[in-house]
Amino acid sequence: MNITHQKLREIQAPIVTLLINGFAREIGYEKAINIAENVISEDAMAAGKEMAKEYKGNTLTELAKIVKEVWAKNGALKLKMIKETDSELFFDVTYCGYAQMYKKMEIKDMGSALSCIRDFSFLKGFNPKIELKRTQTIMEGAKYCDFRFKSVTFPE
Repeated sequence: MNITHQKLREIQAPIVTLLINGFAREIGYEKAINIAENVISEDAMAAGKEMAKEYKGNTLTELAKIVKEVWAKNGALKLKMIKETDSELFFDVTYCGYAQMYKKMEIKDMGSALSCIRDFSFLKGFNPKIELKRTQTIMEGAKYCDFRFKSVTFPE
């Protein structure tokens, strides 16, 4: 079965939010959301590793393809590309269908935990030598999300 990335999040969201809310009643919301974020981050890291295999590479070139072909598929995101080189991938998301979807499902308050936090962990699995700086998201009320990916090298 071939479903879009956004549809996958839509399918996952109701059960995940029910679980978070159920656990929150027992252990408190903050603790429940922290546990959920940790588990979601682990899943994102595994997805990053898998996508590097699927796309036969883990450079910014493959990451740009993933952003366009997977994350933004079928208009899930509207992208304003700013810079796309071998060492930098800068873009703004000017429309986020994920935020709209969570808002429609009345769970936008959990949207960052369900989707946005995945981006950083995804990179750890995809390529830990790529760094992401993002200062704002539509999910958290900004007009756009600012994604700034850079290839970084670590001292030997």
